Amino acid sequence: MDLQKWSPWNWFRSEGQDAPAGGEPRRGELTPLAGMHQELDRWMDGMMRQFGLPSLESRFGDMPELLRPRLDIAERDDDYLISVEVPGVEEKDITLSLDGDRLVIEGEKRQESTTKEDRYQRVERSYGSFRRLLDLPADAKPEAIEASFDKGVLTITVPRSGEVKSRRREIPIKG
Repeated sequence: MDLQKWSPWNWFRSEGQDAPAGGEPRRGELTPLAGMHQELDRWMDGMMRQFGLPSLESRFGDMPELLRPRLDIAERDDDYLISVEVPGVEEKDITLSLDGDRLVIEGEKRQESTTKEDRYQRVERSYGSFRRLLDLPADAKPEAIEASFDKGVLTITVPRSGEVKSRRREIPIKG
């Protein structure tokens, strides 16, 4: 029995392949416990930053995760809608391309904030590049992908072909 057909499409299948081989799970294939652990780490980092303490990320050197944009993927009848949060990044610093059946989102983040209070001055900079790889599902029409950018959110519309959609039908329930 092929259980793969019952699981949702794994958009992030290629994203973890850049990582070094080891016992670490690939991105997008986290267990619920590992996902909860990541959320707890993010929460703790936020709390530590509020009190001016160094975050766990700065201690353990996981800077690429800090620059990695969050995204939402919505499946609709006629298309997929992908929203990528890139606050502080300008449209000219983002590149969207296709590599076979993979959608590649790349960009560079440059942020600087300065605080001056009395004789105290603090300057924080955040520079770096990010890359997200999304594997397109079989029913995607890559030639018709469109993208727009507004207020730090990149919105990507991936049209769907009717082939896979037509296999879906509603089953009446008899009482």
